[in-house]
Amino acid sequence: MSIQTPIRGLRSFCVAAKCLSFKHAASQLYLTPSAVSHQIKQLEEQLGTDLFIRGTRSITLSAMGKQFYQSVSPIIHELESTISEFTQRTSNKTIVIALPEFFASELFIPKLKQWSEQYPEINLQLEMMSVGEQASPLADLSIVLSSGQPNACIVNELFPMRYVPACNPQVLEQFNQSPQSLNQFPLILHRSRPWAWHQWAELANIDDFDPQQIIQLDSMYGIARAAQQGMGVALIPLPISQAWFDDNSLVPLFDCALDTKDRYFLIQHENLNNRPELTLFSQWVNQTFCAS
Repeated sequence: MSIQTPIRGLRSFCVAAKCLSFKHAASQLYLTPSAVSHQIKQLEEQLGTDLFIRGTRSITLSAMGKQFYQSVSPIIHELESTISEFTQRTSNKTIVIALPEFFASELFIPKLKQWSEQYPEINLQLEMMSVGEQASPLADLSIVLSSGQPNACIVNELFPMRYVPACNPQVLEQFNQSPQSLNQFPLILHRSRPWAWHQWAELANIDDFDPQQIIQLDSMYGIARAAQQGMGVALIPLPISQAWFDDNSLVPLFDCALDTKDRYFLIQHENLNNRPELTLFSQWVNQTFCAS
């Protein structure tokens, strides 16, 4: 006998044993009463014993039927739970998005609750990237920082970046508000933009710009954190770092900001026609973070 017949029979038996009615069991299983009776009969023949005592209008469990029900019912319940859980996993939609870690921590994750509450049935998998790192080929969408238009099928610009000199309140107390005072402090910047301080100084018309020390880091978070800890004065990216200013962890030194060609872009790696959840998520990202 194939294994499919006993499994169907076991399930029919457990439901019938619980409600003590082939008719009611058939209703719960979306079968006919005769089909339930037939499956249980096959099970009894395989086991070599009667599981029910059949009356004219009712059924009761035999002594062997009670023992068998106590043994097999937890197994069937666990099997049904496993199948239900697996089915739910495979039916859930998942979006894989690759994005820079600083963008994720400062902007994306604080806004993510809005999306999760609106679309609880869509899973998200976030893959963090360093500046300049290539997005995972498995990502459905990517958010990248680039000075030029990324080479991709579908690209949407989110917002431009500008950089402002900033430090913590304690360093500010040592500062005399003269741009030349910058020469007395360590200056912090991202190593991918080694000339950014000199570009800012030229924009601010500082003729004798000769910094005491330049500290290059490869992490935007590291730059903001170093400035917050009083290591020196950093070129802080905006608007992505606005929260650091809002809570007074950092304070701007000058109104002059360095505008660059740096932009954040949303990249769609495939046609979204067959993935409505990607269309929804892409629209949400654009509406939430796009500057225009």
